[in-house]
Amino acid sequence: MSEQVKIIRPAGRLDVTTAAEFRRQVSDIASVANPPKYLLVDLQGITFMDSSGLGALVSALKSFRNIGGEMVISSANDQVQMLFELTSMTKIFKIYITVDEFKATLS
Repeated sequence: MSEQVKIIRPAGRLDVTTAAEFRRQVSDIASVANPPKYLLVDLQGITFMDSSGLGALVSALKSFRNIGGEMVISSANDQVQMLFELTSMTKIFKIYITVDEFKATLS
């Protein structure tokens, strides 16, 4: 993948205890001189997400939109996918089943 795509892979829980660190990581990526066009958040390693984690993802989405970029999500487990569906976030986020599915859209 090109330097136009930055992949981050949070692991474990994305909740009230880890959301601030996730936001900081995204802010650091968005604030570089030449930020990537795409931020791909690979959620394969996430075992649990609550509303704070969801809020952190929404914050990341806004950060990337503000710099003219795009944030996408891949590899959400069933619990996370259900959270997205129950909160209608499937209408907000571009969600791919796998990283490879996203990569295929770039060619």
